[in-house]
Amino acid sequence: MQLHDLAPAPGSRKNRKRVGRGPGSGMGKTSTRGHKGLKARSGGNVRPGFEGGQMPIYRRLPKRGFTNIFKTNIAVLNVADLDRFDDGTTVDHETLYQAKMVKGRVDGVKILGDGVAAKKFVLKGLLVSKTAKEKIEAAGGSVE
Repeated sequence: MQLHDLAPAPGSRKNRKRVGRGPGSGMGKTSTRGHKGLKARSGGNVRPGFEGGQMPIYRRLPKRGFTNIFKTNIAVLNVADLDRFDDGTTVDHETLYQAKMVKGRVDGVKILGDGVAAKKFVLKGLLVSKTAKEKIEAAGGSVE
């Protein structure tokens, strides 16, 4: 087999429908749009959500609650999760992203006090709970 022998499977590729090319094509005159009406007009079609005059579903369903535009997305980690880093490492947002411990868009990272701090860490620019701070400082680390 050579490159010039390659071809799409028979029947898999069709020519597009060319409308408005005279009466001999079978798609002349109204160009498959029928006679008059909204969908026959230029730029004419129903708006999104229109159900032919029936009350649309977005108006039939009750509206509840609201979206808080000031919501913050905080990623949560525990003291035990930090054990994967070497002793004396400075842990910040960038370090956690590179270690794939934090994924996606977050507004902050908070370290909670679950587990044991076995190594010394310097935490920079992270939110830290009171118990986590006590455990990290007891292990010889610091929180900045």
